[in-house]
Amino acid sequence: MTIGTARQIVLAARPKGKPQLTDFRLEETPIPTPRSEQVLLEVQYLSLDPYMRGRMDDRKSYAKPLQLGDVMVGETVAKVIASKHPRYSEGDIVLAHTGWRTHALSDGAGLSKVDPALAPVSTRLGVLGMPGFTAYCGMRVIGKPKAGETVAVAAASGPVGSLVGQLAKLAGARAVGIAGGPEKCDFVRNELRFDAAIDHRAADFPAQLAAACPNGIDVYFENVGGAIWQAVLPLLNNFARVPVCGLIAQYNGLPPGDGTDRLPATMRQILSKSLTLRGFIYYEFASEYYADFLREVGAAIADGRIRYREDIVDGLEKAPEALIGMLDGRNFGKVIVRVGI
Repeated sequence: MTIGTARQIVLAARPKGKPQLTDFRLEETPIPTPRSEQVLLEVQYLSLDPYMRGRMDDRKSYAKPLQLGDVMVGETVAKVIASKHPRYSEGDIVLAHTGWRTHALSDGAGLSKVDPALAPVSTRLGVLGMPGFTAYCGMRVIGKPKAGETVAVAAASGPVGSLVGQLAKLAGARAVGIAGGPEKCDFVRNELRFDAAIDHRAADFPAQLAAACPNGIDVYFENVGGAIWQAVLPLLNNFARVPVCGLIAQYNGLPPGDGTDRLPATMRQILSKSLTLRGFIYYEFASEYYADFLREVGAAIADGRIRYREDIVDGLEKAPEALIGMLDGRNFGKVIVRVGI
């Protein structure tokens, strides 16, 4: 028995470099009725995140790649519209991993209830969700900023970078943000209250970054890589800490370079400055730190110490275009697709 028609977006082709709209396909499917121990979810918001690009490639990684025809992966906020599960009732709002679709069945595994009274539910996909927790545990466990130190972060207007800098400020450190374009830099400096914001598109970006960090960099939160990393590396102080959560500059393939092998110089800096570089995936720390994260960051949002910005796109069919734009840096804040209300 079905109760209507759902829509979903699947991987139609593997990208060659930058994804194209033809790499995605919109499909219609029947909405099934839940059976015993199942719930039917209606998706309200879909999170778009850089890791999705990696899942489109057929290569070994920390997570299984998508196969052609698979529904694109993604975390969502959804509403229970029918339930035969003892722990969930019709009307419950939940955090789920439904992927890019309007409706999904769930047996309850991996679901968690969301309290709409605490904050707008969309925040559970951004500042109070996976991106925010990535910033929180990277700083708390690896970065460990101290008062008076300098913390730098790229993509500073995005959901991870914006919280990194604000957490640095709460710890008494200087926050230096790197963003693309004057509008984003103004937001980082004036709305997020970083101490400095540098436009990585500027011709003299390395010189501007050095001027903004006269005492060097003690913590660099790495989520971009590429040319920004090369500008940061000479500025790292002895014993600097570098949490590495992403390399978005390389997700569409390595950009053209001058043929120089920079690994030996990088390794020499790591050795001579006693640097700590630690790659991590947020869920490594979930059991120990997630409750603290929700409590601490939630309270800081409520009293205005932490601010955030969301970039809302309306309609599931707009998700491919929005993902492509995000990978090109065209978003301004956390990218969320409003699928339905």
